[in-house]
Amino acid sequence: MLGSIDPIVVFLLFFAAVSLLAIVGTFVLIWRDGHGRIPLEPTERPWTAGNLPSLPYSQVRL
Repeated sequence: MLGSIDPIVVFLLFFAAVSLLAIVGTFVLIWRDGHGRIPLEPTERPWTAGNLPSLPYSQVRL
């Protein structure tokens, strides 16, 4: 009886199983991660490069 199963049916069943696992895995990861809440990051000082100009030298007008 297994020999009469069409290969496309086997592929579709395999694809459905993999898709279901991916969907369940996604929900599990979202659940563990805190329901999509993003924790606040501490504020940092603005980045500076010493005494370099804030504009590229090619744009500085003398």
